[in-house]
Amino acid sequence: MKIEKQFKEYIQNHWDETKQSALTITNVIQNSELNAGGNNYTRTLQIPKFFSKEDQMIFKGIVNQTYKIFEKVIQAYRNDEKIRSLFPFSKELEQLILLEPDYSCVIPICRIDIFYNEQTKDFHFCEFNTDGTSAMNENRRLNEFLIYNNVFQALKPDIEIMELMQTWIHSFLDICQQAHLKKDMHIGIVDFLDKAYLKELYAFEQLFQNQLFSCEVVDIRDLYFDGNHLISKKTNKIIDVIYRRVVTKDVMDNLDLIPDFYQAVQHKKVELIGAFQTQIVHHKCINQVLVHPLMQAYFTKEEQDFIQSHLPATYDLTQDRMQEVLSNKNQWIIKPKDSYASKGVFTGIDSTDEQWKECVKKHVNHDYIVQEYIMPYKSENIDPVNENEFKLYSNLTGLYVYNGQFAGVYSRLSDSGIISSQYNEKTIPTLFLKEK
Repeated sequence: MKIEKQFKEYIQNHWDETKQSALTITNVIQNSELNAGGNNYTRTLQIPKFFSKEDQMIFKGIVNQTYKIFEKVIQAYRNDEKIRSLFPFSKELEQLILLEPDYSCVIPICRIDIFYNEQTKDFHFCEFNTDGTSAMNENRRLNEFLIYNNVFQALKPDIEIMELMQTWIHSFLDICQQAHLKKDMHIGIVDFLDKAYLKELYAFEQLFQNQLFSCEVVDIRDLYFDGNHLISKKTNKIIDVIYRRVVTKDVMDNLDLIPDFYQAVQHKKVELIGAFQTQIVHHKCINQVLVHPLMQAYFTKEEQDFIQSHLPATYDLTQDRMQEVLSNKNQWIIKPKDSYASKGVFTGIDSTDEQWKECVKKHVNHDYIVQEYIMPYKSENIDPVNENEFKLYSNLTGLYVYNGQFAGVYSRLSDSGIISSQYNEKTIPTLFLKEK
């Protein structure tokens, strides 16, 4: 893209100025809520991600098509025992999933992560984050920190920013209206706070309060159920609606620690945004379910072709599959079936033959999937704080979806085979160029 070439040329011609700019941005990040402590702070690069209006329309189309498929899968799960049998859920989780919310959207908030080729405009799915979707505040703050980016300030590109924080507040309130919740409702932002993206939760709490809504961040263990109301032990207020940030796996792994939350949800004494039906799409087995003949029967020919074209081949990591995975290591990535934040994810391309053999053998028959490795699109960028040269970075494009509608993009890059904070991830602002 022309603007990226202009950024590169400016950086090359103004190196000392650019390095100082990058150091300033890093310092600002370290002194903001994007610093979780110690060495755990957001890393970024000097060139933002620029997309065109054409890209924006493509993303909207991907979201619309994918969300329709999600709706069909969730409805089929509710109505068809044979579809339910395709998922490895416990009876307790199945019961929670079948509790229907009082609003119409099946997944209030999610992020569809894709490998998007900026030249061909083709893409492949990476994964579906429908549970505990996060990083909206990180996105917002990196956009704000563009005031310290010397190249951006010099070139002043004509851009549009798709804001993600306030937009989610509006979508959340629209969903509450669908559920006929009262205007003086009390909102609980709920998670295991020792595992949470805590500073983002407090940022949302502040935004709700700024709009004069009663809202608090509360640990899921600090809730009390009196048989009719779910009450915060922190404030003694009745919680009418929960913005659920706690992921389903953490809920199911800790049911003995959260009996009050569990009972209130079972008895439908609190509204959950989102309800546990989001787990149907969040669990990694969704890739196998989508291509199963029983599920395929629910889709149109267009939807079947869409899935076939964009979904990586996915299998259980079993003994029968192991030899194929070992002999073609660069073609595969392995992942736990139910996890988040790229925990326990390994790629053959980042491993030696011996490392890959050891890794695969360790995880075979242990609730892991093996998936076709999609080579990410690579683009040039630079980290002036730590390096003096441009290099190619792999791109991952996260499409936020609020109330079924495309809401914005989360752009992450890495110089390794996995794009995650555990593997040298960089997050950059995402900007849409306005048409001349």
